[in-house]
Amino acid sequence: MLVGLAVLIGADLMLAFAPGLWGAFLGIALWGAHMALTQGLLAKLVAQHAPATLRGSAFGLFNLATGVAMLVASVVAGVLWERIGSAATFAAGAGFAVLAALLVTVSALTRRAGRDDPSPGSRRDGEPPSRRHGRL
Repeated sequence: MLVGLAVLIGADLMLAFAPGLWGAFLGIALWGAHMALTQGLLAKLVAQHAPATLRGSAFGLFNLATGVAMLVASVVAGVLWERIGSAATFAAGAGFAVLAALLVTVSALTRRAGRDDPSPGSRRDGEPPSRRHGRL
């Protein structure tokens, strides 16, 4: 996921600051590479984490959230483009991608720290404490 976000940052920066048609084509190619690197991973995450009986609903909710996020992003991009210019739109996109990469990194570190936590309430096998004691 981080590699895909890094490629997206590169694509946005190319589209914001690279001159000429070749800069635009390179930015578009990088954006396509970002899509190839991330879209399958996102679908895999939904499939892995959703219970089998709710997998269709999970994909529906994922696509709803993606659509709403794209609508908001498009409105913000349009406002930036009209008021400041095209470079600001893509620079903001790169900034949001940096923020996403930071959130992915913090999330991964937090999960790792939780797995390494030897406290009495933590379980390495993922079993909730209530099942250990025969409740629920």
